[in-house]
Amino acid sequence: MPLTDLQVKNAKPGASIIKLSDGGGLQLWITPDGAKRWRLAYRFDGKQKALAIGVYKVKGGMSLSEAREAREAAKKLLAGGQDPSITKKVAKASRIEASANTFDAIAAELRAKKEREGKAPGTLDRYDWLIRLAGPAIGARPIAEITSAEVLAALRVVETRGRHETARKMRAVIGEVFRYAVATNRAQGDPTTALKGALTTPIVTHRAAIIEPKAFGALLRAIADYEGAPETRAALELLALTFVRPGELRAAEWAEFNLDAAVWVIPAEKMKMRRPHRVPLAPRAIAILRELHAITGRGKFVFPSVRSRERCMSENTVCAALRRLGFQKDEMSGHGFRSAASSMLNESGLWNADAIERQLAHVDADAVRKAYARADFWDERARMMRWWADRCEEMQRGVVVNMVGESVA
Repeated sequence: MPLTDLQVKNAKPGASIIKLSDGGGLQLWITPDGAKRWRLAYRFDGKQKALAIGVYKVKGGMSLSEAREAREAAKKLLAGGQDPSITKKVAKASRIEASANTFDAIAAELRAKKEREGKAPGTLDRYDWLIRLAGPAIGARPIAEITSAEVLAALRVVETRGRHETARKMRAVIGEVFRYAVATNRAQGDPTTALKGALTTPIVTHRAAIIEPKAFGALLRAIADYEGAPETRAALELLALTFVRPGELRAAEWAEFNLDAAVWVIPAEKMKMRRPHRVPLAPRAIAILRELHAITGRGKFVFPSVRSRERCMSENTVCAALRRLGFQKDEMSGHGFRSAASSMLNESGLWNADAIERQLAHVDADAVRKAYARADFWDERARMMRWWADRCEEMQRGVVVNMVGESVA
């Protein structure tokens, strides 16, 4: 005879397990400690088996009607030739696997891989920051279950704050995590590919740069008269002479320089494109570095932080110095020295464009050309850097230099 809700609720424990039958193999087991558990007795492949369905509680447990629904679901599996116990174990394993393969978990794996590959600390910090932005929306979700709509919702949170470029970078990093999950057989695809065009395209703002020779000469004179820390003045001068990225200069270590051979070798892990980069040093650059060695040569960094010699100069130091010299952020930036050198070197017509690009440590976007353009242009670059140092000296003296290197009053 089928059970009633009242019978189930009022059933009392005994000295041993009491089994109350509801029919169709569904039973309520009452253990001596008072616990009430639903079990389904069934036969599969000629063997008697029992399936644990759930625990009965007045509140928060499996009710009689829910237990009956579970019984019917199990019978459908049996009718289809499936063992309900095995199906339950597989489903439980899948849930455990899904909970272990959340977006955050996969992102952490990818982060560890990037660290093993020697990615720069700054790159890892940006990755961590973007992953944290995605965390509240999709971090705890099994990665295989996350949809394009969920990813877009996470991106919209950032985009609606006006941070369009951040949203774009966040989409790229989320895509990286999904592609890694696909490669490791934990996701079927990358939902970010369906979001192309869904985000607001950020307005590109070019870094401020002074590229006209006369104005650039005024900048160089201002730097020469800089009354702040000598390390900061040297940093500004070397940015002008070497036109490396500001971050590459700030993190420069004395061990990377061979002043006798007139070369600075920047390790791959410090470069944006993760390739080692050689910088030919003109005599003026060598002179500045020798003077600077007397100040910071006992430490690791060429430009140590004022707070700790174990850290390099702050990324704000160069820009702050330019502001002190009277150059506003819309006039000149640390990266502006690269634009100035590139512009004037190209306009001179004296140098191979590929040599200039190689000196700027740019990677050709054309994969075919990149495969064949293996020449380092070292000799030409060394001559070019000496020529550029001479032009900087002339511009600093107030002599305007035209595009073919001839001085005019």
